[in-house]
Amino acid sequence: MKTNDSKLKKLQLDLAYEKKSAWDGLNKDLVFRFCTGYIDFLTRVKTEREAVKLIVKELTKKGFKDLAKVNNCKKGDKVYKIFKEKSVFCAKIGSSLENFRLVGAHIDSPRLDLKPQPFVEKEGLCLLKSHYYGGIKKYHWVNMPLAMYVVAHTKKGKVEFSLGENDNEPRFIIPDLLPHLAKEQLEKKGTKIVEGEQLGIVVGNIPVRSEEIKEKVKLNILEILNKKYGVIEKDFISADVEFVPANKPSEIGFDKSMISAYGQDDRVCTFTTLRALLDSNAKRTVIGMFVDKEEIGSMGNTGADSRILENFLLDLVKSCNHKGAVHKLFENSKSISADVTAAHDPNFPEAHDATNVSLLGHGVSVEKYGGGGGKYGTTDASSEYMSWLISLLDQKKVVWQTGELGKIDIGGGGTIAQFVAKYGLDCIDVGPCVLGMHSPNELTSKVDVYSAYLAYKTFFES
Repeated sequence: MKTNDSKLKKLQLDLAYEKKSAWDGLNKDLVFRFCTGYIDFLTRVKTEREAVKLIVKELTKKGFKDLAKVNNCKKGDKVYKIFKEKSVFCAKIGSSLENFRLVGAHIDSPRLDLKPQPFVEKEGLCLLKSHYYGGIKKYHWVNMPLAMYVVAHTKKGKVEFSLGENDNEPRFIIPDLLPHLAKEQLEKKGTKIVEGEQLGIVVGNIPVRSEEIKEKVKLNILEILNKKYGVIEKDFISADVEFVPANKPSEIGFDKSMISAYGQDDRVCTFTTLRALLDSNAKRTVIGMFVDKEEIGSMGNTGADSRILENFLLDLVKSCNHKGAVHKLFENSKSISADVTAAHDPNFPEAHDATNVSLLGHGVSVEKYGGGGGKYGTTDASSEYMSWLISLLDQKKVVWQTGELGKIDIGGGGTIAQFVAKYGLDCIDVGPCVLGMHSPNELTSKVDVYSAYLAYKTFFES
């Protein structure tokens, strides 16, 4: 039987979507201007505490108020709540709390923390023993200039300082073994080339002049820290000390189309979510959720697996004098887990299913599920919800794509989606794809960053 060619062509188009470059339909100058602000954000924010400070600063400039100081929330009010200085929620109140829109991102990134008793002296060097945070390739962190962020509590009070971000400040480093002596090292598996206990950070070399003191270099470093910041060795037992790459964000490519920087997982979604919420003209109540601890499973009292989302909504309900059941608000609302996914890497194509992977420059990625293996550690968005969202993006001409993190049994990764969905919200993962994820220099496409912003703004305004 003969079939009309035009009908076949239409059927072929209807069977599958085709990935397309997001650059084709967007104004390049607009994309670049937006990403100038994003690059500035990445330059200023290297830790979750710094993210909270900057988010609150931006919210305050736009008229948001501390929820604890607002007695009767009403339509048009804008509020925020900080949790333990490491997570923050914000909301623009609509006509009611019913059927709200929530976008959640995490503000922590892989890094090096310190052991409770970190100071050691070995062969004329003072080192700090580190304990890595999150999933990293440990060999990425050797021979990398590092910056240090400290929050400590001394007998005189709280002390905060950082070193290594400014050109006139010292930086720190973990030296790698020279190749001349690394024959056995290079024969090890990748996970063993550099091991956790070998990530000792070099912080000093000058000894004090004393015959009685054994650890002369260590004492000199402690004297410097005490004189300049008022901290003593004991203070480091309870301190939050984070070491991050001291590198600055860079534009990548002859066309400057991409961004290389530390911490884009997940601060790319933090920035775009915040901008989308601030810029949105939504009739509904919209909520921004910026949480800590995702990189280690979202546990703890500032992570998404805690009850801080529920606590924030309870505070909103009380302030807005809402009489309905809180669980119904959750069940009737929609959310996005704003997080990155893996981009196809032409240098390592064997890690991906070529027909189910996101491509740099092809728009924001919408992923029905994440996790690993048999969809462990994820939430699997319903057909109804994913269909609703991608129809909305199509309607507003937001370029999107879809895929998976990688081949099924190679590995996998989770997001905060499963912890948001446990309240009964519809939830799905939406974010840009990234090359070199969890490395000191992650790579994104500027147009994907901007597409994420458009997707979140469209969602807030739906």
